[in-house]
Amino acid sequence: MRPVRRVITPLEEFIHSEVSGGIVMLLAAAVALIWANSPWSESYTDLWHTPLRIGLNGTGLTLTLHQWINDGLMAIFFLVVGLEIKRELLVGELASPRQAALPVAAACGGAVTPALIYLALNAGTDMVRGWGVPMATDIAFALGVLALVGSRAPIGLKVFLTALAIVDDLLAVLVIAVFYTSDLNWGALAAGGGILLLLLAANLARVSQPMVYAVLGIGLWFAFLQSGVHATVAGVLLALTIPARNRIDPTEFLDRAGAALEEFRDACEPGRSVLSNERHQQALHALRAAVGHVQPPMQRLEDALHPWVAFLIVPLFALANAGVSLGGDLRAAFSGTVTLGVLLGLVIGKQIGITLTTWLAVRTGLSSLPEGVSWRHLHGAATLGGIGFTMALFIAELAFVDEAHLTMAKLGIFIASLISGILGWILLRLTPATHPRHAVHAAD
Repeated sequence: MRPVRRVITPLEEFIHSEVSGGIVMLLAAAVALIWANSPWSESYTDLWHTPLRIGLNGTGLTLTLHQWINDGLMAIFFLVVGLEIKRELLVGELASPRQAALPVAAACGGAVTPALIYLALNAGTDMVRGWGVPMATDIAFALGVLALVGSRAPIGLKVFLTALAIVDDLLAVLVIAVFYTSDLNWGALAAGGGILLLLLAANLARVSQPMVYAVLGIGLWFAFLQSGVHATVAGVLLALTIPARNRIDPTEFLDRAGAALEEFRDACEPGRSVLSNERHQQALHALRAAVGHVQPPMQRLEDALHPWVAFLIVPLFALANAGVSLGGDLRAAFSGTVTLGVLLGLVIGKQIGITLTTWLAVRTGLSSLPEGVSWRHLHGAATLGGIGFTMALFIAELAFVDEAHLTMAKLGIFIASLISGILGWILLRLTPATHPRHAVHAAD
């Protein structure tokens, strides 16, 4: 039982963090909607168009506040996404081909089918660029709904949905890099390639100092900002260069930590504070160093950035991008092909794409259902895949220049996410708990 808890406990902590961050993001989106439709709506628009200059001695970079959030802070969000992708590929659900087959197949089906539905409704029009909007699943909200289901959602379903969302994020990054790239500045792109080579060289040289990767990462981001490739892609590329190896092995860690704890115990003096005990301080320093050396830089960085992304960056993004004015001809907005394409793509396309490709992967023997997960569970998870928020809004901002089309896309995202969340919760609440043995038979 103890080995099982060692695997499940970190996952539960991660899910709890995602749920909490999702609540903050939802509140930020609600504030944005209320603000954008209040008597102070002009102040909402003016705020995000405020120019902000960062630099020293007359040199620097000037962007609007909206651009600093979408191009700057969101690069950190994509850095964390890249770290999660790398971790899953090395030691997670994507580490072995058979384990990876199910979430990869589900993510591909859940990306392609919504895009095809959108294209069918918008082919031959200037709205066709929005085909990437309904491809994305928001992991925070999806896991939040799973948490509301409680014990009816087996841990295998949570692991599957998390892995699916990570693959989904990877597909979204590729779509942004390839299809939502403006005219290329080859000089800036070459500079970015050179910096990326330096980052890879630092990794191969076993450089673990965070400042090296921070400085080179900022340079990589600036080069991509000037290149025409969206700057946030630099976050994912930076993540792939962060070392995943530890400097000492577990045996050496135990020896160092044991020696530090022994020193701490020997230095104990009745009535004396740890603050004034120099030997205690030295022992604690040695223990911290041992912990730092046994934990890979990739894991330390992900742990450090995750709260900032969940509770500051993503809510700020929601506040800056979710403000949709509901004035004007709402009937036309709701019946527009952009709104319908996004809505049907997320609500219908995700269910069909995820369920069908998963069934094919199991039927052909490429993979099997996770332990304790039935097909009814999986259909509920596929429905939750229609909750698209952060990444969907981000792609919508890239796809549409026309404000009316962007508003339609955002309306489609909001409505589809609400329908998918409620419907997914109902489906999972009505699904009886499945004994692991029954799940095995269901996969045969």
